Amino acid sequence: MLELLLLISVIALFLWHRKLSDQVRSLESTVQSLRQQIEAGATVPLPETGTAEAEAAAEAGVPQGEDVPAVQEAARDMVSDPEPMVSEGAPASQPKPRESFESRFGARWSVWVGGLALALGGIFLVRYSIDAGLLGPAARLVLATLFGLLLAGAGEVLRRGALPRLPKAYTGAMIPGVLTAAASITLIATTYTAYGVYGFIGATPAFLLLALISLATLALSLLHGQALAGLGLAASLITPALVASDAPKITFLFGFLSLVWLAAAGAARIRRWHVLPVLANLGLALWVIAYALGADVLDPVPPGAALLVLIAGTGFLWPGLAFETGGEEAPSDPWRRLRALLGRRPRTILCSASLSAFFAILCLTVIDTPSTTHPALMLTAVAGALAGLGAGRRAGAIPALFAALTAVLGTLLIAVTQMAIATPPATAVGSGLLGGIGPSILGALTLGAIITLCSLVFQHRKGMDDPDLGALWALLASAVPISLATITFLNEGTLGRDWLHGIYGLAIGAALLATVERLWRRDRIAPLAADLLLLGAFAAFTFTLHALTHGLVTTLGVAALGFAFVLTTRLRPLRGLPWAMVLAAIVIGARIAWEPTVVGPDALGKTPVFNALLAGYGVPAALLIASAFLLRDWPGRRLVNALQGLAALAGLLAVSILVRHAMNGGVLDELVPTLGEQSTYTLLLIGLSGILMTLDTKAPSLTFRVLSMLAGVIATLNILSAHLFVLNPFFSNEGIGTWPVVNLLLPGYLLPALGYAGLALYARDRRPKAYVMMLSLTGAVLAFLWATLSVRWFWQGPNIGDWKGFLPAETYTYSVVWLLIGVGLLALGSRLDARSLRLASAGLVLISVCKVFLIDMSNLEGILRALSFMGLGGVLIGIGLFYQRILARSHEAAPPAGD
Repeated sequence: MLELLLLISVIALFLWHRKLSDQVRSLESTVQSLRQQIEAGATVPLPETGTAEAEAAAEAGVPQGEDVPAVQEAARDMVSDPEPMVSEGAPASQPKPRESFESRFGARWSVWVGGLALALGGIFLVRYSIDAGLLGPAARLVLATLFGLLLAGAGEVLRRGALPRLPKAYTGAMIPGVLTAAASITLIATTYTAYGVYGFIGATPAFLLLALISLATLALSLLHGQALAGLGLAASLITPALVASDAPKITFLFGFLSLVWLAAAGAARIRRWHVLPVLANLGLALWVIAYALGADVLDPVPPGAALLVLIAGTGFLWPGLAFETGGEEAPSDPWRRLRALLGRRPRTILCSASLSAFFAILCLTVIDTPSTTHPALMLTAVAGALAGLGAGRRAGAIPALFAALTAVLGTLLIAVTQMAIATPPATAVGSGLLGGIGPSILGALTLGAIITLCSLVFQHRKGMDDPDLGALWALLASAVPISLATITFLNEGTLGRDWLHGIYGLAIGAALLATVERLWRRDRIAPLAADLLLLGAFAAFTFTLHALTHGLVTTLGVAALGFAFVLTTRLRPLRGLPWAMVLAAIVIGARIAWEPTVVGPDALGKTPVFNALLAGYGVPAALLIASAFLLRDWPGRRLVNALQGLAALAGLLAVSILVRHAMNGGVLDELVPTLGEQSTYTLLLIGLSGILMTLDTKAPSLTFRVLSMLAGVIATLNILSAHLFVLNPFFSNEGIGTWPVVNLLLPGYLLPALGYAGLALYARDRRPKAYVMMLSLTGAVLAFLWATLSVRWFWQGPNIGDWKGFLPAETYTYSVVWLLIGVGLLALGSRLDARSLRLASAGLVLISVCKVFLIDMSNLEGILRALSFMGLGGVLIGIGLFYQRILARSHEAAPPAGD
């Protein structure tokens, strides 16, 4: 009974659809006639009320019941703005039907529901015959096949003219296409039932029939639209899953999937479809991933070949070389914008193809399954094909990036997998140039060379036409091959001396340099691309040095290489050349951080100054200083500032490491430095600040200005942390020495105090007042500490640790010395007009007052207590008189009020 009701409903919907189609066609004819009369200037009579024409005019916004000129004016407005009536992609003269609920239900939903009903009807008919036992299996299958063929024939008859021609807005709901889709579903279900349920046909005939039906559906989609093509594609992709086999032939499987992909891409190319190829790309990738996850023994060649078909078809078939970057205005509605991105832009096809190949080949690469072929070979082929796809297009950034990600990530995952399984044996040094080359090394190096070649080809052909993509390719040309070579070198190479990797890096660098030179001579290279290629060549040569040398030779070689690029600026004014020296400084800094001794602790000599540290630290510093001097007039101030800063840092580091080595018996360790060593570092920072300030005075530079103040700030932080607390002999109980004045307190406190005083005096009117005040106060604190600790040395001897306590005479001496220092600072501050010194004096006097009242009153007795208070009172009175004089002098010098 249910099937009969469905059939009656389908017939009723069909008749209703025919009636609605006639009405729509009549309305379109009326509107077109009105447009022609208005354009001809004729008078247009108002339609009678209640007619279809009146309803059309009302829907169009024409007022009813007014005179003819008003109607004509409204109609002219409609003609002058025809955009709402024009369907997308149709000529401006073709009106677009207004979508209402009635039109949507009659022209769209009824067709779709009807098609579904027909497909279900065929299935239910077979089901009913089974339940009722009316016919045998063979007869039921024959009837279902005939029903499917009947539906296909009906769709073709209706397509040839039995139905009225609908506007483009309803092409997605064309009845012939729906009938054809129902026929395809019915035939597929019938074929699978004959194979899977009754066993009338074997696996091979079933597969062939299903493939034939699916491909035929794809072919018919050229007549019926993209929706039918999607159905054919889905049927083709699930056909191998429906037909099971005990020993599936993987080559045949992926050959069939490749054929399906080519059929879908060909149909999309003919009809300019954009959704179908995206679905085909994703479907093929899912099959590759499913095979990789389910195979007992992996054969990566057939799925890899299928991925190569996908990439090659995307490059040559659809969208091919005629890639359109777009340019049309994006819709305001987010859903329409998403639909435009996914359905109308060829860029989406590129992205889906690249993404599908990326995930599929990575899954084939890292799957933990025995493989008949090393996965690195297919990784090389697929990533290289992606690189070629990106290099041959105007907008190949997406394939280029995915090629780089595939290459680097896939090689890294292979290396990690090999390390997890077993550590590969190291290749012997004398095994020859090509000895020990495995598939991983061969695939990675080949892939890097392919990407470099693609980049250079793009630079020669289209580098100037698309500078942004040219810059991207220039970056990939060096980053990808060097990354791949580094991975394989660290994983399987000979760390002592690897000729294969060394020559590889040398060849990559030479190719990049030659390309820059040739294109620069022709004025055919963008500046950013040239910079990236030059820095890539430096990176390749640096990799060669690491592959062929080690230790001190590598460090000196990197420094010399960077300086060679700097010298080349005399011949070629390329802005990327001097930045190689900056990269060289970074590489050397990383090497020093990894191994501070440069040559290893065992090989480092103990001779002060003249050892490997002098070359390892001194030569790079000297070359950086020379580079900064040679490029002092370089137009790029950022580069000059960077080189000047690195030169200052390298020079300070070289001197500091030599001091450390000399003061620790020729050993570099992590022990906390002594006060004498730390004082040397502080004096070096003070001297560096003065030198940079002098350089800034002679040749104004932001780098010199900032670094000079930074050196002073760092030295001050050293004072506050090390000199005052951590390394203070009062807390560390370090021996000072037996000689007066010439002992540890001299370099530890007095010399830095004098250095700060001189630096503050030199910085006046050259640096901010706050910075000068910081220097002055720091020098005053150091002088105060030197005097205080000298008093303790006088009373306690070479060891002045706090565990000894304080003597009464020692306590009184502190008060006397502090007051004398305060008075001296006050006099000096007044003479130099240094407010910071006067403030330091006031602070020191305040400390002395607090000490006398809080400490001396309780600890001193007799004459010492009296002398302490008498001296304090006399000093305070003298200070008061001194300030009164200063204030009186200032009052006399002040101008009259209101002047």
